[in-house]
Order: sequence, then structure tokens, then C-alpha cells
Amino acid sequence: MIALADYGVGNLFSLCASLKYLGIDTEVTKDPKKIKEAEKIILPGVGAFGDAIKKLEECGLSRVIKEEAKKGKPLLGICLGMQLLFERSLEYGIHSGLGLIEGEVRSIKDDMQKEARAGFKVPHIGWNRLDIDESDPLFKYIKNREYVYYVHSFYAGKCEESVIASSYHGIEITGACRRGSIWGTQFHPEKSGTVGLNILKAFTEV
Repeated sequence: MIALADYGVGNLFSLCASLKYLGIDTEVTKDPKKIKEAEKIILPGVGAFGDAIKKLEECGLSRVIKEEAKKGKPLLGICLGMQLLFERSLEYGIHSGLGLIEGEVRSIKDDMQKEARAGFKVPHIGWNRLDIDESDPLFKYIKNREYVYYVHSFYAGKCEESVIASSYHGIEITGACRRGSIWGTQFHPEKSGTVGLNILKAFTEV
């Protein structure tokens, strides 16, 4: 069973529908006991980092997710859920994350301006090619340079060692990351058609 962590900021309907389509046994839960019993964990999320990490801590899921991930249980963070895996975020202040992957969450707009890039809109919304590390098991059912769907204004930076996929949007955007049995995707697999379904299928098999 895969536990889909429910802490009040996830796009659960689309994700549940995708996993159901794949025939995956999934339970949406905020119960730490059920997360401990699950074979794998998915951490979704939409919205602001500061609010999300606060809600994750208030409902008692922050500690149990960190404990289970450190034991080696497969964990997939999606969009804001991926950003929460990092050490900190610079989104409207400085906020501590789960600290499971080294790096920080940064503003696309600010970093784009530093590189004097023009013509790219923020938020980064829409389909974009994904350059992947084809050796990673998360991508065993897809090909390099296929399209995935993004909706975000902040991205993971200073995390070169964990990057397994990227897209270009004025700057290099971390599309996916990995540390051991912990994965994250900045794009939304559940909104990325067949490519996204194949990524979710691969995660259920790791």
C-alpha cells in the first residue's frame, strides 16, 4: 500500500485518480500509524512553503515522514512536496524544510534576473521538455526529452548532486531529484499524461 500524505495542501483528487487508473493500492491519510505501515509514501503539495511545512508539523506528519524516509522507505515528493524535502526555502522569508536532501528552494524570477534572462514568464506554467538521467529507475518507462507539466514560481537550487532531471525555462530548473530512496518531482506527474503515469508506475515498483 502507498500512503498519500494528507496535510491539507495537496492536489489529492488528480493524484488519487492517476494511481487508481494504474491499479495501485493507495490510502489518503493523515494518520502517522498508517504511514508507518505503508510500503511507500507520496508527499504532494500546492501553495506556499511556509504554510505547508507548518501544517505538516502541526498534524504530526513531519516527524514520521523523516523517520520512515531515513529508514529507507521509498518516498516521492511532488511539486511543493518535493520542495519540502530540502533543507530550507527562501519563499517569502526563510523557512526550514525536512532536510532530507541538501539544497534550498529559490525564486525563479530572482535567479532569472541575475542571469539577465528575458522572455520567460513566472510562474512557470505549462509543458516543458525533461532532460533525464536515463539510468534512474524512476524513468525506466519514459524517454529523454519527453514533456511534463509544471506549475511553480520557486525551484530547488544548490542541489547539483541530487538532480536527476531538469528543464530549461530561462534558467535550468530542477525537474526531479533523488537521494537514496527519496525522490522528488517539481512537475506534476498526475497532470503529465502518459509520461506522468509511467513515472508514477515506476515509483510504485522501486
